[in-house]
Amino acid sequence: MQERKLVAPIVITVLLILYYFVYFLFLLALLPGIILKLLTGIIPLVLAGVTLFVCIQRINEIRSGEEDDLSKY
Repeated sequence: MQERKLVAPIVITVLLILYYFVYFLFLLALLPGIILKLLTGIIPLVLAGVTLFVCIQRINEIRSGEEDDLSKY
C-alpha cells in the first residue's frame, strides 16, 4: 500500500524537474550573453535540486509512517 502513496510525489517531482529543465533551455536560447544566461539559468537548476530534495524527504516520511504530518501542528 505504501507504493501507491509514493506515486504522486514522484510524478510531481519528475514533472517539475522537466519543467525547470525546459525553462532553463528556453532561457539559454533567448538570452544574449553567456554571463546573463548562466546567472539567470542557475535559478531553475537550483529549484530542481530543491524539488528533488523535498521529494526524497517526503518519501522518507511516507516510509517511516509519518504520512499525516499536519497532525503535529
